[in-house]
Amino acid sequence: MRRGYLLVIVSLTAALAVAAVAGLALGPVRIAPAEVVRILTGGAEPSPLRTIVLDVRLPRVLLGAVIGAGLAVIGTVLQALVRNPLADPFLLGVSSGASAGAVAVIVLGIGAGAAMSVTIPAAAFAGAMASLALVYVLARGRGGAMTGARLVLAGVAVAYILSALTSLLLVTSADANHIQEVLYWTLGGLGSARWDMLALPAAALLAGTLLLLALARPLDLLLAGEEGATVLGLDTGRFRAAVFVLTSLLTGAAVAYSGAIGFVGLMVPHAARMIVGASHRRLLPVAALGGAVFLVAADLAARTAAAPQDIPVGVLTALTGGPFFLWLLHRGRSAEGVAA
Repeated sequence: MRRGYLLVIVSLTAALAVAAVAGLALGPVRIAPAEVVRILTGGAEPSPLRTIVLDVRLPRVLLGAVIGAGLAVIGTVLQALVRNPLADPFLLGVSSGASAGAVAVIVLGIGAGAAMSVTIPAAAFAGAMASLALVYVLARGRGGAMTGARLVLAGVAVAYILSALTSLLLVTSADANHIQEVLYWTLGGLGSARWDMLALPAAALLAGTLLLLALARPLDLLLAGEEGATVLGLDTGRFRAAVFVLTSLLTGAAVAYSGAIGFVGLMVPHAARMIVGASHRRLLPVAALGGAVFLVAADLAARTAAAPQDIPVGVLTALTGGPFFLWLLHRGRSAEGVAA
């Protein structure tokens, strides 16, 4: 089993390397993979191709890997947290809060020029945390107890409210040029990736994943059900609240730089469980690598499918995630029919 797990890790790492090289080589300007490797290893002379690889495509590929890994890890944990196979990072309404914050800055013109590169992510993160606080308050029952069902309902309600607020801000805007900028946040994309955007989401992902790995056993206990986990000594209410806050912080850090990219946290965890099982100590690293591979490949398809038009990657993830969501619903209904 250990050799099989190591083989999975090595295979996903190799797939990520291949996807990254493809992401650096393909685009409106095609670059030979060998030339890409020479540029990355410092063997190429300064040239326009070197600038394209190092200053344009490499930050985008790295940001895609970081965001994809983060969303997959968050989705994996949320599905255990609420014991719902349809759970997704955006179930909490955090992405809607981030979008509302970013759109408010764009429409109201807070900051100008270079300052917008700081104010928009900051507002997106603040909006994500505000939605987190609202969901947290709504999800708490009597005595501060928090159940998975209440989290789902509170997250969906807050998401609808904030999405309506975002639409209101856009409709009342006097500047038609805001629509293009707003689409980035509502559909999700990596087109504005720069080197200075990598530090926060990468640090948040690394620290958050390590902490969640340390919590792998309590997460496994939640799979046994509320009563079973309590009997085994887990304070489910307090643990669920703490992990909810942590995953929301990670989601806010991701959405603040990529917009609302949906369904990555829904699809990848299911694929990872099919490969390595449900133990979170083994599952989380596989989900992280799988999410990175998936989003890097999806972003490559998004920017080459209709080149030179750059399709928001959130559109492609929704096109693949929507049918997957329906398949999960159908499978769940079939299972209920068999049980009946």
